[in-house]
Amino acid sequence: MANYKLDKKAEKWIKEERGRGRGKDYRPWLTVRDLSSRGRSHRVMGHLTGRTHHFFSDTELAAFLLLEWNPAVSDIREQFPLRIEDTLSLAEQANIRHPEAGGCHQIMSSDFVVDLSTHTGPQRLAIQVKVSSDLMDPRTVEKLELERRYWKLKGIPWYLITEKQMPRTIMENLDLLYSARVQSESMEVLFQSLPIYVDMLADNPNNRLPEIGMLVDQSYSLEPGTSLARLRALAALRALTFDISIPWTKLVSQDLQVVEDIALLRASYAANQ
Repeated sequence: MANYKLDKKAEKWIKEERGRGRGKDYRPWLTVRDLSSRGRSHRVMGHLTGRTHHFFSDTELAAFLLLEWNPAVSDIREQFPLRIEDTLSLAEQANIRHPEAGGCHQIMSSDFVVDLSTHTGPQRLAIQVKVSSDLMDPRTVEKLELERRYWKLKGIPWYLITEKQMPRTIMENLDLLYSARVQSESMEVLFQSLPIYVDMLADNPNNRLPEIGMLVDQSYSLEPGTSLARLRALAALRALTFDISIPWTKLVSQDLQVVEDIALLRASYAANQ
């Protein structure tokens, strides 16, 4: 196999040991600071891993949420780099042009490598997430074929997921929650107000969320709608969690749960400001 050339950025990331580690010690090959995404990028605190995850689209985030809520999943590593010696060899065998930029070879990556604990023992799978319209591009299909061959070589199942495999309710919830993160109040104000909402939710377990918002607004002389917006923002920050497969409009108080480690969540967001 011919020698390959990497750009300085990739060499730097290798020295930083990106793509290494597991659980909270894993460092993704790509972060939202490294690339401009055509979609909406997300930095999300993972309850399973205890670290910040990096995603470049709503569909990636939706896939992550589904994975994290699967009790069989034991670890999730996003933006996972593929061994370039293998992808170069596979590209040569398949007569496919290997990804390059500026005269340098690029290290390919899969969106997810997932570890599972099942009754038959530990398992691993790899996932690539794409927008369905991207599959009309021949070059994209070529790179996906390289990725498929790579994981076949490793003996690991590989799956391609598009938004068409994402349940509609989940995508609608994510759209609603994402817009809630774009608000004028600081995260510090939101986290400071969290105990008020937790108490009100606990005292009124069967009330719909608009009713909870109205009760808090009236109790603290807030502008109508302030507390419902804060509840949405706290859910978007994942300080309050719920089953993402249930439409937001149908939730009642007892459907919302406060995250176990608020201090860790706040520190994660503070570190990424």
